Amino acid sequence: MGSNMAENHPVGFQWVAEAKKRGAKIIHVDPRFTRTSAFADTFVPLRAGSDIAFLGGIVRYILEEDRVFRDYVVRYTNAATIISDDFRDTEDLDGLFSGWDPETRTYDPDSWQYEDMQVAAASGQREQGAPTGQAAHGAHGGALEHGEPPHHDDTLQHPRCVYQLLRKHFARYTPELVEETCGVSREQFLEVCEALCDNSGRERTTAICYAVGWTQHTVGVQYIRTASIIQLLLGNIGRPGGGIMALRGHASIQGSTDVPTLYDILPGYLPMPAAEAHGSLQEYIEQSSPQTGYWANMGAYTVSLLKAWWGDAATPENDFRFDHLPRLTGDHSYYTSLAGMTDGTVKGLFVMGENPTVGAANGGYNRAALRGLDWLVVRDLVEIETAAFWYDAPEIESGEVAPADIATEVFFLPGATHVEKKGTFTNTQRLLQWREQAVEPTGDCRSELWFMYHLGRRVREKLAGSTAERDRAVLELTWNYPTEGTHDDPDAEAVLREIGGIDLTTGKEVPDYLPLKDDGSTACGCWIYAGCYADGVNQVARRKPGSEQSWVAPEWGWAWPMNRRILYNRASADPEGKPWSERKRYLWWDADAGKWAGEDIPDFKADMAPDYRPPDDARGPEGLRGDEPFTMQADGKAWLYAPAGLVDGPFPTHYEPHESPFGNPLYENQQSNPARQQIRRPENPYNPTHGEPGVEVFPYVATTYRLTEHHTAGGMSRWLPYLAELQPEMFCEVSPELARERGLEHGGWMTVVTLRAAIEARVMVTERMTPLTVGSRQLHQVGLPYHWGSRGYAKGDSANDLLGLALDPNVHIGEYKAQTCDVRAGRRPHGPALRALLDDYRRRADEAGVSEPPEKEERP
Repeated sequence: MGSNMAENHPVGFQWVAEAKKRGAKIIHVDPRFTRTSAFADTFVPLRAGSDIAFLGGIVRYILEEDRVFRDYVVRYTNAATIISDDFRDTEDLDGLFSGWDPETRTYDPDSWQYEDMQVAAASGQREQGAPTGQAAHGAHGGALEHGEPPHHDDTLQHPRCVYQLLRKHFARYTPELVEETCGVSREQFLEVCEALCDNSGRERTTAICYAVGWTQHTVGVQYIRTASIIQLLLGNIGRPGGGIMALRGHASIQGSTDVPTLYDILPGYLPMPAAEAHGSLQEYIEQSSPQTGYWANMGAYTVSLLKAWWGDAATPENDFRFDHLPRLTGDHSYYTSLAGMTDGTVKGLFVMGENPTVGAANGGYNRAALRGLDWLVVRDLVEIETAAFWYDAPEIESGEVAPADIATEVFFLPGATHVEKKGTFTNTQRLLQWREQAVEPTGDCRSELWFMYHLGRRVREKLAGSTAERDRAVLELTWNYPTEGTHDDPDAEAVLREIGGIDLTTGKEVPDYLPLKDDGSTACGCWIYAGCYADGVNQVARRKPGSEQSWVAPEWGWAWPMNRRILYNRASADPEGKPWSERKRYLWWDADAGKWAGEDIPDFKADMAPDYRPPDDARGPEGLRGDEPFTMQADGKAWLYAPAGLVDGPFPTHYEPHESPFGNPLYENQQSNPARQQIRRPENPYNPTHGEPGVEVFPYVATTYRLTEHHTAGGMSRWLPYLAELQPEMFCEVSPELARERGLEHGGWMTVVTLRAAIEARVMVTERMTPLTVGSRQLHQVGLPYHWGSRGYAKGDSANDLLGLALDPNVHIGEYKAQTCDVRAGRRPHGPALRALLDDYRRRADEAGVSEPPEKEERP
C-alpha cells in the first residue's frame, strides 16, 4: 500500500514472488492498477489521500471483532497505560486534539502526557512550541521521567487507558465510512480485514510494505503510524515475516538518513542541537535522552561522534568541541529555504545527487529560487535541468524570464557513476553492502568522496594561518584520510573504519556500539554503524552464499545495529522468553546458558532474563524489565499512542488532502491537517479546495508515480538511448470514462492544469484508472509519471511543475500524491500563450472568490 513494488523495487519484489510461490497471499491497495496489482491476489483501488480512513477502518475492525493478539498487546505495547485526564481527542473537539493554538497553528502536547508522568519530545528541544523534522517524529523515542508509567490497567478497561482511547478514536471508521471516503466497497474492505487478521497471531505474521505513496502527503507520517498500530494490535512487529518495510527509491536512501543529508539530525539519528536550548554538551544530553532504554546512552554516542570528527582537539575540558556543532534556529528544510533563495538571504546552493527543478514539487518555484542565488554548484553525470535552468526552462520558453537577466553563477562539475567508485549502499532493510570500483572515472569526472575531501582540504589550506575562532571547527577536523588511485581518491575503507568506531586506548575497531564511552576514549562516526569494521575486517563486503549459512544470512553484508536483521526481535518470544510459535521461532531465553539464543543477534541485553525487574535507581537498558522488548523507548513499550514526538497528534486521524474536491466526512469544521505546513507565496498559489469558491475549476485528482524504465528525475536514464526508447515520452493515464468526458484520444495530446503550471502529455486511455464513487459523486483520478524534463534523449514536461507546496509538519515532505487539477484535450500553448492560459485559470478561480496569496510566506 502506497507502493508499486513490482515496478519501482523490482529487485526486492523477487522475494514477494518467492513468497507467493510458497502460498503467501498478496494484497495491493493503490489508486492505480499496476504491475504489482496484476501480480497480487487482491487489488483494491482507493482514492488518493484517503489511506488513513482505510487503515483506520482496519484498526476498528481488529478492535471491535476482538482480533487483537491480546497477550502481545498488553505486555509489549502501551495499550494499558493511562493518559492524562486533560487529553481531548479529535472526536471530542471536532477534528482537533487538545492543546491547539489557532494563532501559531501548532499543538502544545502537555495534555497528551501519561497520567502523572512527563513525556518530553524525542529531541528534548522545542521550536515554536514543538520539535520538527526527524527528531519530531520520534526518531529516538520519547524521554520519560522514568521507565515504568505509574498508572496502567492490564485489563484494558479503564476509560482513559490507551486501548479504550484507541477504540473511541476509531469508532466511526466503519466499513460504511471507508466506502464513502475511500471509494472501496464494503465487501472488498472486509475481505482485506479478514485476510490480515487470519494471517496474524501466534502462528502467522503479515508484512506491510510502503513507499512514497504514503510519505508524500500532509499526513504522511500519520499514515505510517496507522500501519504501525495495525501491526502492533496483530502482533506483527519484531517477528519474522512481520514488520513494516519502507521501500526506498534509491540504493542508499536509507544510508542518507543514517549518515544524514537532513538538516535536523546528526549521524545515527542524534538530534541537531538547538541554539536556545543547548548551550553545553551536558544540557544537550540531559534534555535529549531518557533515563532508561538504549537512548539513555546518548552521551556515549555523541561524545564518540565528536571524537571521530575533531580527534585530539576534542577534550573533556572543551566539552569535546560540542561548540563546533551548528545550532538549529528554526526550520531549515529545503522547501522553506526556497523563500530565502528567492528573497536573496540564501546566497548559494550545492546540488549533488538531486535534480530539484524536475524532482521537487513546484518546479517553477524551484527555478525562481535558483534565479535568486549568487552561485549554484551542480555535480551530476550529465547537464541536468537544474544546471541548465538559466537558459533552458519553461519560463525561458514562455518569455517570462530572459537568460541575460539571470545573475546566478552556475558551476557544473561532472560526477563519477556508481561503477567508477567504491563504497557502501545502505538499503531499506538497514543492510550495508560494499560495492567495488570497476573502472576509473573518465576525464574530469570525480566521486562525491573525492569532491568533498579535496574541497575540505583546499578550504583548510586557505584557512591554515587563521586565528579566528569561527575557523577552528574546520581547522581542527580529523581530515587525514589516506588517498589512492589515479585521482587521489580518499580510501573509502578508511572512512568506513572511522564510521564503524575505534577504541582510542588500543587503536582497535570496536565490535559494536556497547563499548562506546562518554569519556573520550572511543571515536565513532555513526553509533548505529559501530562494528561494521570489527576486527579490522570490512564486514559489509561479506557475500557468503545463502547455501553456506543460516536462513537469516548474517554473513551477507552487515545490518545496523550489531548486524541485527530484525529490530525488536525480543518481541518474537513471549514474556517468559519462549517463542510465540515453534514454527516461527526466532529468539528465545536459554536458561541453562543464562542468555538469549536464536537465529539473530538479540535486540536486548544478552544476559537479561525475562523475569528481570530493575531496581529503582537503574538507568539505561538496565532500567527496563526483562519482558519489555522495545528497548529504544524509555518505557520499553511500543507506542499505540504517541504522547510526544509528533507535532500533529498522538493518534492518526483522517484529514483531506490540502487540495481536495471532497469534504471531510468526519469533521464539519476541520477539512485538512490543521498543523500542515503551508507556504503561502506568489510563487506557490493553491488550488481552491472543498468548501472554497472555485473548487469546481479543478475537479480531478492527479497522483504522480515512477516507472521501471526511468530513474527518479531522469538524470541516470533519459540520457540512455535504450531506456529512452522504452519510455520515450511523457504521458498521462486516464480512464475511458474521463477520456469520453473530456474528448481525449488515446495516443493524442492532453493538457493538465493547476494554478502553478500547465503541462502537456500523451494520452494513455486505460482501464487501470478506475473511476471511484466517493460519497454520492464520481471521482476521476489521473496518473502522471514524473521523470521527464527538457534535457536528454527522452524529453517532456515535468509533472512536478503542477504540484503545490503543502507539507507534512513533522518531516517537511510535500503532498505529491493527491493534488487537484483540470484536464483538457490538445497540447498546451507555448510562448506567451502559456502564461495567458494560466492567467485565465487564475481569473476563473478569482472570480469564484479565491484571492491571491499574501506576498510573504505565513509560518507558525
